[in-house]
Amino acid sequence: QVQLVESGGGLVQAGGSLRLSCAASERTFSRYTMGWFRQGPGKEREFVAAIRRSADSSYLSNSVKGRFSISRDNAKSTAYLQMNSLKPEDTAVYYCAAGYGWLQVTTEDEYNYWGQGTQVTVSS
Repeated sequence: QVQLVESGGGLVQAGGSLRLSCAASERTFSRYTMGWFRQGPGKEREFVAAIRRSADSSYLSNSVKGRFSISRDNAKSTAYLQMNSLKPEDTAVYYCAAGYGWLQVTTEDEYNYWGQGTQVTVSS
């Protein structure tokens, strides 16, 4: 059972930056595809970004492409989401997730483990 703990959320002005971290409890962190999802007020949870186990490939949603980036440090069992040029519409609870596959990384079903989420609020 992998435990995931997100951190780094907070309140930021539009145009600002935040870096979210997702720390995993297992040393076998490198086995997992890592993903980030978010759920805004009154909205369904949506895919944001994913990165393969060896970090040789990543995928970003169109809504964040060019502003966000995803990375991982397998030695530290941690995944990151760097968020730049933040907009009020990026306000959401951000969740990290871990899974074994890659084919459907934009879907929640691809992931087996989820963190509790961290709040990101972007003021205008």
